[in-house]
Amino acid sequence: MAKGLNSVHLAGTLTQAPELRYTPGGLAILELNLGGNDTVLGDDGQVRELAWYHRVSVFGSAAESLANQVTEGTPMFIEGALNYRSWEADGQRRSALDVKAIRVEVLSFGPRKGEQTVLDSRGQHRLKNALNEVKLIGNLTRDAELRYTPSGSAVTRFSLAVNERFRDRSGSDQERTHYIDVNVWRELAEGSAELRKGDPVFVTGRLVNDSWTDSDGNRRYTTRVEGSRVEFLTRGPGQGGTSTRPETSQSAQISQPSKALDIDEEFPPEEDLPF
Repeated sequence: MAKGLNSVHLAGTLTQAPELRYTPGGLAILELNLGGNDTVLGDDGQVRELAWYHRVSVFGSAAESLANQVTEGTPMFIEGALNYRSWEADGQRRSALDVKAIRVEVLSFGPRKGEQTVLDSRGQHRLKNALNEVKLIGNLTRDAELRYTPSGSAVTRFSLAVNERFRDRSGSDQERTHYIDVNVWRELAEGSAELRKGDPVFVTGRLVNDSWTDSDGNRRYTTRVEGSRVEFLTRGPGQGGTSTRPETSQSAQISQPSKALDIDEEFPPEEDLPF
């Protein structure tokens, strides 16, 4: 298993005033709903601005100190990590991918505030030229799957297992695995199609939300990464030998256990809601 890298950077505008709440165990939680625009290349080769909305959770004393400093329309910078959760509901296994904040900064619009945001159909402010960047190192949980859209564009899907090491309240070293779905497009998709279960990779991309209607007519939501770069990594010593992939880069990432909140112990999971 590759040493995990799990990094998220977002800069956007609060689409609504955050609300501070507490878990039964007394942990403070502040949920920030951010909105922004990404500039992306479309299937037709045209550059477009695409809207995004993501929810970020801030915990502990940082949540309490920030609660009265920000409101709807405030521009924010977030450094964080993706947090995978799963639970049982109505006899079915459910999962969600959240953003857990590590660092939060309030940004300044400067003198040209009116030119830096756009109002959406709900009247919510969304930051132009926003930041939406994800970096991951993990191992594939299954073989990559290459498909083509009706218009002929290639898309490859795979899922990464990303390790996180931390210390629990007792000081014991623990390890958690985050499962993150990734899509890549066009030439990158065709070049990634040979990836197989267990292969370690480095991925950079943007965080996106998808929605669909299930067989019972319920609207469902999921969060994934749309990759813009994929690097095949060699397997390190004691991890099953060396990769036979022709294009490889050696990872020098060193991961040490660090003290972190075990969020799952503090509050039960709940499915994400639309913004």
